[in-house]
Amino acid sequence: MHPFQASPMKRGSLVAVAILAASLFFAVQSLFAGQEPDKPLLKAHFELGYLAVLSHKIQFGKDGTYFSYVRSGGQDNLYAVSRMSLDLRLSARNTLVFLYQPLDLETKAPLAETLRVDGLDFPAGTPMRFVYRFPYYRISYLHDFSKNPSTEFALGLSLQIRNATIEFESLDGRLFRSNRNIGPVPILKLRWRHDAPSGWWWGAEADGFYAPISYINGSENEVVGAILDASGRVGLRLKKGAEAFLNVRYLGGGAVGTDKSPEWPSIDGYVKNWLHFLTVTVGLSLSLY
Repeated sequence: MHPFQASPMKRGSLVAVAILAASLFFAVQSLFAGQEPDKPLLKAHFELGYLAVLSHKIQFGKDGTYFSYVRSGGQDNLYAVSRMSLDLRLSARNTLVFLYQPLDLETKAPLAETLRVDGLDFPAGTPMRFVYRFPYYRISYLHDFSKNPSTEFALGLSLQIRNATIEFESLDGRLFRSNRNIGPVPILKLRWRHDAPSGWWWGAEADGFYAPISYINGSENEVVGAILDASGRVGLRLKKGAEAFLNVRYLGGGAVGTDKSPEWPSIDGYVKNWLHFLTVTVGLSLSLY
């Protein structure tokens, strides 16, 4: 089981498809509500900045090492990070959001002590390559409940597709462990924003859930998973619908427990993985249509 995992794939996919279908139903319905001419129908957002790993620990196998990437795996630097999203405004109160978040951390470090991963021992002193690759794609539906034209208070649902690759490899290539997983994750979403007459604006956004995986996909997996993607930002409206902003984001979550599904590539299915990241980015929003 990987952080934010919802397997086995068949049942998890049914839940994800149901959520997506419900979101699209409301989205299509809202197309007939008309558009406000003074607001863009399509808006693109680009962010660029750095990521700091506050804490990141992982364990594969019940007898495996609970390994700290920050203390022993070289994740003690700052890393470049980017983020891209599109807002498609369906009506005055309904919006679809499409997001792509790259996340690729590759580090090298010698082991200070023996590392055991999924039944394989990497001896102390081994020069290692660590890969933690977790890009994700997310589609969200939001409904704005605010009656104030200067304020947005929107609630909705998100469907996130994870594409995870976690690797431990000795630099001579003789010792290697790899865990890969793709799957859907249903998430709750909130977005708030207030526009001031001066041209400045500020807001916050959060996507998250916390639950036993069995509650999400109906499986017998004894795994508890969580995710929280929360941010606060302040920005300034520019000419021709453009905006510049500063964003601070917390990205955290993980999972702990045993995945009994045959799809999970582990000797006993046990995983314990919790991460806490902080990103600081500057961004630009452009009205495309």
